[in-house]
Amino acid sequence: MSPILVGLVVFACTFCGALAGIALHDRVPLHHKEADAKEVVKLVLGLIATISALVMSLLIATAHTAYVTQESEVQTLGVQIVQFDRVLASYGPDAVEARTIFRHLVAARLEQAWPNRAGANQRPGPTGAMQDKDEGLIERVVNLQPTTDGQRFAKSRALQLLAAMGDARQLLYEQAGGSISWPFLVVLVFWLVVLFVGFGFLTRRNGTVLVALFVGSLSVAGAIFLVLDMNQPFSGLMHISNAPIRSALEQIAP
Repeated sequence: MSPILVGLVVFACTFCGALAGIALHDRVPLHHKEADAKEVVKLVLGLIATISALVMSLLIATAHTAYVTQESEVQTLGVQIVQFDRVLASYGPDAVEARTIFRHLVAARLEQAWPNRAGANQRPGPTGAMQDKDEGLIERVVNLQPTTDGQRFAKSRALQLLAAMGDARQLLYEQAGGSISWPFLVVLVFWLVVLFVGFGFLTRRNGTVLVALFVGSLSVAGAIFLVLDMNQPFSGLMHISNAPIRSALEQIAP
């Protein structure tokens, strides 16, 4: 589900909850609004607000950490791409075909993970054709027949980089699926709705109150949006930049 849509749903739920609380304030009997009753409601709301704030801050911190980690992995992958091509270049003419296949693979994976940024919602994962090309590249590197110490070192280093890039791609594929638990998020939204119902219940309807509740609802909806958007690193509005891979592709161009 789109983070923007979820954010709008959260905003609607919390703000409508606040309006329901204001309406409830006008309907409940007077003895339910005495000082002692209001104090109990305030204590419960304070407890829910504290728990919600802790959970929301934890979600934001977790999503941001995951986002930064994946961004760093993409940058590392860009460095490894350039290193692999240079190692093959140092091997000699026998590695020219492997370098050509590798450039095509990098370009294809770049387009797969960042398809012109229009409606992108793909994970940088394996497909049948990609896997065949990967296996073909590995086979060509393995079948190289080094005759000098330099070529032997280049072949060994190339295989190490291939393994490292394969691990990085698979890790990005697994991480790109997101780590947010939807039941966890639903419970958080429920707490927020209860909180705003309580805010509305403790006050009377006027313009200032409505504006404050509107801004509060917009703020919590924005926080939920941030969490979900960072949880989609290759398709969200705050997507991971493809600059490291694109720069690497330009550097290995013939």
